[in-house]
Amino acid sequence: MRVAALALSLFASTATAQTCGGPVNAFVAGVKAEALAEGIPAATIDAFFQGAQIEQSVINADRAQGVFQRDFVSFSRALISQNRIDNGRVYGQRFDSTFDTIEARFGIPRGVLLAFWAFETDYGQVQGSFNTRNALLTLAHDCRRPELFRPQLIAAIELFRRGGMNPATTTGAWAGEIGQLQKLPREIVRQGMDGDGDGVVDLKGSSPDALMTGANVLSSLGWRANEPWLQEIVVPEDLDWSKTGLNHKASVRDWAARGVRARQGNLGPANLPASILLPMGRNGPAFLAYPNFEVYFDWNKSFVYVTTAAYFATRLGGAAVYDAGNPTPALSGSQMQQLQQKLTQRGHDVGGIDGILGAMTRAAVQAEQVRLGLPADAWPTRDLLDRL
Repeated sequence: MRVAALALSLFASTATAQTCGGPVNAFVAGVKAEALAEGIPAATIDAFFQGAQIEQSVINADRAQGVFQRDFVSFSRALISQNRIDNGRVYGQRFDSTFDTIEARFGIPRGVLLAFWAFETDYGQVQGSFNTRNALLTLAHDCRRPELFRPQLIAAIELFRRGGMNPATTTGAWAGEIGQLQKLPREIVRQGMDGDGDGVVDLKGSSPDALMTGANVLSSLGWRANEPWLQEIVVPEDLDWSKTGLNHKASVRDWAARGVRARQGNLGPANLPASILLPMGRNGPAFLAYPNFEVYFDWNKSFVYVTTAAYFATRLGGAAVYDAGNPTPALSGSQMQQLQQKLTQRGHDVGGIDGILGAMTRAAVQAEQVRLGLPADAWPTRDLLDRL
C-alpha cells in the first residue's frame, strides 16, 4: 500500500516547484527535497545523484531538431525505407504471440506499434547512448521546458528505487527516453508491463515488455480499440478546403456525401468523426484522420513525425504507397520563420518561431487564406508569404 500511495502522490502532484537554471548544486538540492517530500528515501535519492552532471551534448541535441522542418513527402520517404518495411514483417512474425495478445487486450493493430518501434530504435537496434539520468537532469535544469523534464527526473528516482534503472549505466535517447520504444520514466512507472512473464519490466532488453508497455501507454492516452486511425483518401476538386484540417471534423457519412472516397478499400464506420488531413495542401497526399490519430500527438508532438508514423502503420498493415500528387513546393526553414513572424504579428498563436509547420501554424495559415480569398488548405506557399 505504501508503494501504491507513493505512486499516486508522485504523479498526482502538479508542477509546483518548477524552478530551473542557476547553480547546479542548488538545483539538485531542490529536486532532492521534492523527491524526499514524495516519500522516496534520502539514501535512494543521494545514490541516484552520485556522479550526476550536466551534459552540453544533450542541450546541443535539443536545439538541433531541424529534421522536423522537412515536409511530409521528404520526411516520410527518408524514414520509411524498404529495410524497415521488410523488418516490420520479420519482427511482426517473430513476436506474433505478443502482438496477438496486444490486439486482443487493447484493440491496437500490430502495425501501429511496429511503426513506432521502427522509427524510435530500428526495432530495438539503436536505443541511444546518452546517460538517462544526466539527460533528464540537464533538461530539467535548462529553462526551455522544465515543466516537462523536472517531473520526469523525479520519476526516474522512483524508477531507480524500484530497480528499473541504474543511474550510472542506463542509457537511452538525449531526451531521457529509455528502451526499444523510447518511453520516459513516468510512463514506465505508470504503464510499464511485463510482457514476457519473467517478473521484470525490462524495456531495453525485452521486446515483449517494450511492446506491451507501448500498447498500455497508447491505451491510457485514449486509444479507441479496434478503430482506424488514418486512411488515404481521394478528395473532389471542388471540396470546401476551409473545412479541412484537424481543427474541423465531420462524420464519415458527411465526408462521403461531399464526394470523399477511400483510395483503397472502404471508408471507416459512417458515424465516426473524422478530419481531412492535407499534409502538403490540396495538391498533395490526402488522408482521413480518425479519433485515434489524435492519440499520436501524445506520443510525439511533431506534426510531420505523427503523420508519417500513422501512415507507416497503415503501410505495414497492407496499405498502398500514397499518391504524392503535385504539391506546391514547401517553404524553406527561413521562409517558414518569416511566415510565422508575420502570422504572429497578425495575432495568431503559432506556438513559436521555429520554422516548423505544426498544427498551430497550419491553423493560422488557413485563417489567413480564408481572409485573403485563397484556397484554404492550410499549406503555406510563397504567394501567401508575399501577400502577408
